[in-house]
Amino acid sequence: MGSEAFDVQELRKDEALDQLAERINVAQFVAYAPTPERPEQTFCRLRGHRANEPFSSLRLAAEELLRNSPDRAVNVRSYLPKDPRSKPFRYGLDRLDDIVEVARSALDDGFYVILNETVDVNDGGVSGVIEGGIVEFAPDDTPRCVEKPGTASLPLEWGRRLLETVYGFAPELTAEPGERLEFSIHPKPRGWRDTQTLGWEVEEVGTHSLTPRLAWPNRFSRLIGDKAYGLMMAHLAAAPVPLTSVFARRLRGRAFSFGQETDGRDVWVRTCPIEPVPGRYATRHGWIEPFALLEAEDPDPQEWSDPDLHLSDLRHILASAIVQSGVPAVWSGAYYVDGAGKGLAEGVAGAGDSFMLGREAPQELPAQLRVEIERLAARLDEVFGPVRFEWVYDGETLWLVQLHRGSTASQGDIIVPGAAAQWVRFAVGDGLGALRERLETLPPDTGLEVVGRVGLTSHIADVLRRAGVPARLA
Repeated sequence: MGSEAFDVQELRKDEALDQLAERINVAQFVAYAPTPERPEQTFCRLRGHRANEPFSSLRLAAEELLRNSPDRAVNVRSYLPKDPRSKPFRYGLDRLDDIVEVARSALDDGFYVILNETVDVNDGGVSGVIEGGIVEFAPDDTPRCVEKPGTASLPLEWGRRLLETVYGFAPELTAEPGERLEFSIHPKPRGWRDTQTLGWEVEEVGTHSLTPRLAWPNRFSRLIGDKAYGLMMAHLAAAPVPLTSVFARRLRGRAFSFGQETDGRDVWVRTCPIEPVPGRYATRHGWIEPFALLEAEDPDPQEWSDPDLHLSDLRHILASAIVQSGVPAVWSGAYYVDGAGKGLAEGVAGAGDSFMLGREAPQELPAQLRVEIERLAARLDEVFGPVRFEWVYDGETLWLVQLHRGSTASQGDIIVPGAAAQWVRFAVGDGLGALRERLETLPPDTGLEVVGRVGLTSHIADVLRRAGVPARLA
């Protein structure tokens, strides 16, 4: 890649694409300028042809572009050089006659025209922007996703490592200091160079540093599953994470892995909702085929509303399943930050699944283990701010097996602060299913008194906090 930068604001769109194509793969295109006699071809990049190879007619160029396009569709973009924002734009034309007619009509009206291969933004890849040492991206969108809420935001090196892990190749995410690069990444090869990274625009914005917002759930974490994304963040932050393989529905059967080998001889298979749903979906100790588990637990898409974009669609609640190397558990438990900003670690000897489900009361943790948990929490707090995590201790290493951001409102015996006109009791022994049913039918202005020794870091407490119903330990 050359070191020269250029400002696309000083160039026509077709000139900018031609220069960008010298540095990075671009979507296949052919561009035309209006002239009194006939359309004049300006630039083109078509796979299998030399750069800017001339075609004898617009129709022949459009036919070759359509034939070369992986999705067998073409976009027609029109613009005026002194007003480069798009004018008439037609997306996904798949008939040659239609492509030629739309392009010629725009040219006859005095517009410059760019024909480019249609790139499906819903193919499981991402689009985004690099600028100021960070990268921001989201699935199911163009690079303009960064103007909307819910984009993943990471240090550039973290972003490169994450995307290489998930998609299985090193993306061409390189921008010179002071540049802003719009890009997209795809599961299958595209563009003039037939690679999986596309550049869309680069411009000079001046040298400066931006701070990423390391927050989730976000639109990308919902693509791979909330637990999977949290564990990936912990891995990138150099926390000890057991070897984890992620089987995501929308990545078309391709699994990806990260983390470290443990001394365990077994595995845990955990379902990953698009956003946390504590204790509702299965966790299996021992092997089960991940996609079979997803189909059994979540066979049909459900109506779901995106909290960032405020759009509703049908979506599977379980985005993925993870297969995680087992840890020989000497102690297991969870950590969270309470409403006063104080960290609280709870756990039990041995495996912690019964504790997390509220079936086992927390036990007194060894002093040295508490020190290790607090040390890990302090490291993560420096990177992410207050965090909640589940852990397993094998006698030597404190392993992190789930990570979430944020503190809670719980404090002391108060699980969820708030006043209520009346209080009803709920027995911990009745289980999470019964708690959810009780919450769905709870009368207004009613709080819950939780009967039984339950950890404030358990799924019982987490479900109550998410419901927002006043709750206290009886």
